[in-house]
Amino acid sequence: MIQGLKPYPAYNDSGVPWLGEVPEHWGLRNLGSMASPVSQRGRPDLPLLSVVREKGVIPRATMSDDENHNFVPEDLSNYKVVREGNLVINKMKAWQGSLGIAPYDGVVSPAYFVFDFRIGDRSYGQALLRSKPYVALFARASDGVRIGQWDLSISGMKRIPVVVPPVAEQSAIVRFLDHADRIIRRYVRAKRRLVGLLNEQKQAIIHQAVTRGLDPNVRLKPSGIDWVGDVPEHWGVAPLKRIKALAPNSFVDGPFGSNLKSEHYVEGGDVYVVESGFVTSGQFVWKKFKTITREHFQTINRSSCEGGDIVIAKIGARYGMAAILPELDKPAVVSGNSLKLTINETRYDRRYIHLSLLCARFRGAFFHFANATAQPALSLRGLNNLSLPTPGIDEQRGIVQAVGEQTREVDLALHQTACEITLLREYRTRLIADVVTGKLDVRGVELPQSEEAEELPRVGDEIADNATEEGGELEPVEEVTHAAG
Repeated sequence: MIQGLKPYPAYNDSGVPWLGEVPEHWGLRNLGSMASPVSQRGRPDLPLLSVVREKGVIPRATMSDDENHNFVPEDLSNYKVVREGNLVINKMKAWQGSLGIAPYDGVVSPAYFVFDFRIGDRSYGQALLRSKPYVALFARASDGVRIGQWDLSISGMKRIPVVVPPVAEQSAIVRFLDHADRIIRRYVRAKRRLVGLLNEQKQAIIHQAVTRGLDPNVRLKPSGIDWVGDVPEHWGVAPLKRIKALAPNSFVDGPFGSNLKSEHYVEGGDVYVVESGFVTSGQFVWKKFKTITREHFQTINRSSCEGGDIVIAKIGARYGMAAILPELDKPAVVSGNSLKLTINETRYDRRYIHLSLLCARFRGAFFHFANATAQPALSLRGLNNLSLPTPGIDEQRGIVQAVGEQTREVDLALHQTACEITLLREYRTRLIADVVTGKLDVRGVELPQSEEAEELPRVGDEIADNATEEGGELEPVEEVTHAAG
């Protein structure tokens, strides 16, 4: 059904280089002729809405605390009123795709743009303006000194060309994309379930190794610590405050926290900022670093980290996840959502300690060392007292080698599955772009009369990243490399 799509039979040159030809019966208008600014206020009784890159316009109440750190005043009287069908744009993040058609009434920050958007089918407008080529146009219409401080230019936005099919065709496009999205989501869901099963298999191997060692007949003894349980009789048990290096700042918190401001970051700065997103699924995931100046680094260098340190996610969805930091080509600091641990390698192997921190039994103990806030946050004082089983260093190295050999095929399968999910997402993104801009004709596609009922995002929303619906962890596949190692 999707593979058999063909172009339209006849096209006209749009006169827009990036858009090229469009179906001859489609219209082409500037966004400014279709959108009028709206600035009604004084309705604090309406629900608060947010605009996010992944989903468009959503109720603020549906967001977790780690998704949005923006301050919300008690009095919302000055917030802008949004009506169902309005186009809402976060003017400082339009270049990222933080825009969308409101599905219901509400209020948004006074810093957002709100427009009465005149389009035949709102879902088509949502899919079009949030498609990859249009997000790039909003980026071109934004300017500023540095990334994170780009403002959308109204004059530039108004010049964005909008392709306008007949209304009936807009609705046909939406129906097709909804159907295609169902198919792709089912594939992604199946892949995610596989990721969950593979991670369960890997977790069982790690658990056996770091709690019992490699000898299945070893004699056990009580450790005296609830979350540790019995351990081989020749093993010890040590808290992290003994396992970490003796040097100062061997276990430190990040310097920023929720008050991180965009002006801390500069493009091409001298110092990397290592955030919790780099430790997904227990492995360091290469992607683009945010950077700060060396002068700023000198004020927070107690939070510096380097290759070989263990970085632990302190807060949010990756809470408690850990990864070993590879060698980098620049100095680095951990951000406020991360902790770094430097291991005393005269007695402990960092790879063994990392495996222990990945073990579900010991990760569960993190709950006992979390600060009781709106969401759990690991504390340095508590983690210093987290105890782990400690065989001799030679046995630690043997365990690391054995686990690596036993999990090699699992890791390969995880990586392959992550690649397949990435390709599915990329295919979905390209399909939406090609259909909404008229590169593919979906008018004659016959869709099933009924499909399995399932809750779907609106067309133009993203398939969720990183977390699986079945509880497994997914390692994102990144192509951007900004450091050696």
